[in-house]
Amino acid sequence: MSGPLVVIVAGFVTLYLAVTTSDGLVADDYYKQGLAINQTIARGERARALGITATLQSNEARTHVRVFLRGALEPPARVRLAFVHRTRAGEDQEVTLRATAPGVYEASLAAPRGASWRLELSDEAKEWRLSGDWPAADGNAVLGPAR
Repeated sequence: MSGPLVVIVAGFVTLYLAVTTSDGLVADDYYKQGLAINQTIARGERARALGITATLQSNEARTHVRVFLRGALEPPARVRLAFVHRTRAGEDQEVTLRATAPGVYEASLAAPRGASWRLELSDEAKEWRLSGDWPAADGNAVLGPAR
């Protein structure tokens, strides 16, 4: 008798958990998020059309970054650089880099910890976007149009 009773109790516990907890993978505004993805793709295509690329260098402590921007555009006065953690959104950070010379941008930042990061570089008007990976073991990264 105890075997079927345990299965019935476990079934009710499972039902309770299914009803009271939310599915974190399903977003309420999935349509808006889909439109935002299309805009992001368009920004990458715009960077590709302009021939924009960038190289990032940092100091050993990863507290100062320098970006060299190349391409067929008039260099903006400032660019935005986002450090996106692949699994912990709370660790993401964004900095504004100011031009120190034509096509050269610099900024200080709180040193990102540990793992490798996804970098996203864009102009302030968000007309184009470059992205790339920043490995934990290296202070340099190459950024290009997102694919």
